[in-house]
Amino acid sequence: MDFLSSSPYRTTPEQASQWIASGGSGSVALLPETASPRRVGETLAALANAHGGVLLLGVNASGQPQGLAAPAAVREQAVAAALLAEPPLVLPLPELVAVAGRELCVVYVPPGLSQVYSIKGQYLTRAGKENRVLSTAELRALLIARGEGHFEASIVPGAGLGELDDAAIERYLERLSPLTAPSATAALLARGCLRATPQGEQLPTYAGILLFGRHPQQFLPSAEIIAVRYAGATMSDEFVREDIRGPLSEQIRRAEAFLTANMRRGMRIRGFTREEVAEYPLAVAREAVVNAVAHRDYSLRGDSIRLLMFSDRMEVYSPGRLPGHVTLDNLLYERFSRNEVIVQVLSDLGFIERLGYGIDRMIAAMQEASLPAPRFEETAAGFRVTLLGHGHDLVSASPATQRWGNELLNPRQEQAMAHVAEQGRITNSAFQTLCPEVSPETIRRDLADLVDRGLLMKIGEKRATYYIMK
Repeated sequence: MDFLSSSPYRTTPEQASQWIASGGSGSVALLPETASPRRVGETLAALANAHGGVLLLGVNASGQPQGLAAPAAVREQAVAAALLAEPPLVLPLPELVAVAGRELCVVYVPPGLSQVYSIKGQYLTRAGKENRVLSTAELRALLIARGEGHFEASIVPGAGLGELDDAAIERYLERLSPLTAPSATAALLARGCLRATPQGEQLPTYAGILLFGRHPQQFLPSAEIIAVRYAGATMSDEFVREDIRGPLSEQIRRAEAFLTANMRRGMRIRGFTREEVAEYPLAVAREAVVNAVAHRDYSLRGDSIRLLMFSDRMEVYSPGRLPGHVTLDNLLYERFSRNEVIVQVLSDLGFIERLGYGIDRMIAAMQEASLPAPRFEETAAGFRVTLLGHGHDLVSASPATQRWGNELLNPRQEQAMAHVAEQGRITNSAFQTLCPEVSPETIRRDLADLVDRGLLMKIGEKRATYYIMK
């Protein structure tokens, strides 16, 4: 069985059993629990320098599942072993899976990593079931093939730990539960959001600032999304614009809110019938934005992600041409991650799947909606995705602000929906300002009712809670 056909987040006992039965291969490595950290690190680096793969810990030399005496400790040791690599390997958290009643640890190494990894100055790859040293010619070819700048892994000049948002980090660590690191600092080091200096300091990387910074644009002013809705098919003086800033997860949420608030909805004629339809499948539009945020080249200054909505199409432009060996011809099949840390953390947060099959889903969803496939283009300095929508096929098309017209809402809820349509979001305190004479409990019930009706989506927890169009 080819492990690449399986998701790292849904390893089943049957899949693990098949990997063990294979006896190991160029993409499947088997090691006992007693394997040294260096041997584990060498195997992970070898898989990363090849085409990715999976390491199963808890399998004896005879190829039998021996099980783990200390599963939690083995998971922590696997994470630590990945950090022995130079540069540190940022991997999905190891899984535990039971095979024949014995617990094993599964460590997944994604394909398409952009760097070349060494252990104690040694560069390894996989040769069948074994690790072997890369020849000089092989190493030279691999360095050329993966010749990215690794900007996200660089320490940000002038930035310290105080630039990071402790609350955002805490929310992220809660999603990683059970945590395999003893502290937030250790977890961020393991994820590549912090980097240790020769002097023993732990300082934020560009990835760390972009993902968890209080004010990321203080260091990267162009790390933003410019979202614009034009009235017609060309740029004009009649438009709605929002400059979306903040950490990357917040940018994605606000861009989705902008899409929802500015997407036309109406009736489309199909044969002799009329059916309610949206301008674009929201999942496809969102995927285009998420991909732009995850894969843009953040080392390029002076250019931002642009989300442009016209009467007949939507364009998402991302600074930076296709990375590595990926081309327009092999875009559907090849994997190469320019921003490994950003992709992994956004995956941890539930925004994307690490395997990167979003383009396949986009094409299928557009086809299901009877729309042309997305158009992918490289420009002189960037990458653009164009979606053609239902556009003029919509009869009596109306903006999203009217889509609750058939719902029986009270006047307060009408105010709340209008506020979200205009501002992109609403909080409890903003709603309270709109209706100062109403009790906080009534405000809470009104918002909960809008969520239950499927009109609003709740984002965040406690004081960080806000609501956007669903």
